[in-house]
Amino acid sequence: MKLKKGDNVKVMVGRDKGKTSVVEYSFPERGMVIVKGIHVMKKHLKPSQKNPKGGIIDINKKLDVSNLMLICPNCGKNTRIGYQISENAKIRICRKCNKSVEKAK
Repeated sequence: MKLKKGDNVKVMVGRDKGKTSVVEYSFPERGMVIVKGIHVMKKHLKPSQKNPKGGIIDINKKLDVSNLMLICPNCGKNTRIGYQISENAKIRICRKCNKSVEKAK
């Protein structure tokens, strides 16, 4: 999967279109990520011992990676991710400025 935890991304599709935020968790086997403050849903809780009043909480739901684009930390543009293989390492690169996006966060 091309997006990792800590990447700055922009939402391209859906009700949060145009918003930018940071990837909190990634689920590579499903091709989904949880992005902080994006795709927030309400969950109704029944009263329990842990939460005696019950109530309504906000939770972040998973987003498919096809709805997101990485924002390059070097050029600041939303871009696709390419790969460059050098000396037994596979490095993610920005396809617009051809610079590494790995440690520039």
